Amino acid sequence: MSVSYVDFKTVDPNDYDALIVGSGFAGSVVARELAERGQKRVLILEKRPHIGGNMYDEYDEAGILVHRYGPHIFHTNDEGVYRYLERFTEWSDYSHHVLADWYGTYMPVPFNKNSMEIAFGKERAAELIDKLIETFGDERKVTINELRAQEDPDLSEIADFVYRNVFLYYTQKQWGLTPEEVDPSVTARVPVFISRDNRYFQDAYQGMPREGYTKLFENMLEHPLIDVCLHVEAESVFDLEFEDDTEDASLQAILLKGQEFEGPIVYTGPLDELFLARFGRLPYRSLDFVYETYDTEHKLPCGTVNYTVTEDYTRITEFKYLTEQVSPKTTIMKEYSRAYDDPDRQIPYYAIINAENEAHYERYRSLIDDLDNFYPLGRLAEYRYYNMDRIVRLALDLADTILAPDEGTNEA
Repeated sequence: MSVSYVDFKTVDPNDYDALIVGSGFAGSVVARELAERGQKRVLILEKRPHIGGNMYDEYDEAGILVHRYGPHIFHTNDEGVYRYLERFTEWSDYSHHVLADWYGTYMPVPFNKNSMEIAFGKERAAELIDKLIETFGDERKVTINELRAQEDPDLSEIADFVYRNVFLYYTQKQWGLTPEEVDPSVTARVPVFISRDNRYFQDAYQGMPREGYTKLFENMLEHPLIDVCLHVEAESVFDLEFEDDTEDASLQAILLKGQEFEGPIVYTGPLDELFLARFGRLPYRSLDFVYETYDTEHKLPCGTVNYTVTEDYTRITEFKYLTEQVSPKTTIMKEYSRAYDDPDRQIPYYAIINAENEAHYERYRSLIDDLDNFYPLGRLAEYRYYNMDRIVRLALDLADTILAPDEGTNEA
């Protein structure tokens, strides 16, 4: 058995109990749960030529397994999520390490005790580390904003170094904004870690799917009640019925092939695209990737190197560290952050979160308030930043919500 792919031209909406837009973790987990637990016939509409969303990976011409939409490293403190995905993949025991290229010298990221010794020398670093521990405690992560708020000159020295050499230029490249314009939830992702733990993540459960993410998704969607249509954009095949003709009229129904679809509709795409950007497009950052293959076992000293003070690209990833693949060749990927201004060519990756953009999103969100069978889920549909494990948990919770009436009836 394998994933059931069907041609949208042959689809009869009456054959399905649930409709899902997108086959990343959000859509695929809900699809599996509705089919497996709820015995619902599920149709997935996927605009790309493959399943897996941004987690999609494949072998390149050199035979190296690469991530086509940026590196994805799984990590979580949610054992339930880890065990759930374990049904569909074996995990490799991988812990991600990131170095910052500081004018040709490598420093661990997040900036930690080992980084301080490289930046300040061992003697001065020891004094500064003592001050950090005295102020914040040991084995703690402190945001750059917390550090900059301190009046102590020693702490100001650390804050100034990290701000200028780890945070400032990288943030400007990544977001196209000044640091002052970046939401605090983003700056919190660039901490100082008062530790000698060089791992990028400290979660209890970390690893990579041993056969890759695409195989994980194939296993998840391999179910007799799940069909997948590729190359189908929801906004092109949905007919939307509104309360009236006014711009802010609420959505009353979604029609598929001329028929109102009354079962649950889980939507994981950009909400503004569903409504054909009637209020203007929501701002995102997009990414460009440049791949290079070399006839050498490794090109970098670890999985990812961030370029925090030099280069136009933000980081380089070498996939063989992530996948533990053995090959005499290696492929690296340079990552460039761009403004999202051409939906036909670009992919929206990161919501630019601030008060104005959130208000813009809420205007779109209000359009679906009256449609009880419509569920926006995920980074794009909710205009939020989520890690993979959080998306899986939200998808499991949503499946519980959708199935609750049926399961309650069965228990009775």
